[in-house]
Amino acid sequence: MGKYKVSFKKSVAKDLISIPNKYVKQILKRIDALSDNPEPQGAIKLTNQAKYRVRQGDYRILYEIRKLELIVTVVKVAHRKHVYKTH
Repeated sequence: MGKYKVSFKKSVAKDLISIPNKYVKQILKRIDALSDNPEPQGAIKLTNQAKYRVRQGDYRILYEIRKLELIVTVVKVAHRKHVYKTH
């Protein structure tokens, strides 16, 4: 399998700033791992959407996979009780 490029929507920077620093490092490590395997064990495709989600503790990472271009785009990172309200 080829290595995927990871990109971020501009709003993800704001998402990460709102998360306590002790969790951000773990979240970024989890996002980096998506470049090797964009559909890891535990990843779930969201119903009626082209997005996937992975868990990192109480936080959720929502992302899209463009398989032909080998790109993973992170669209949202938020606490589990807030992440699905706009996506």
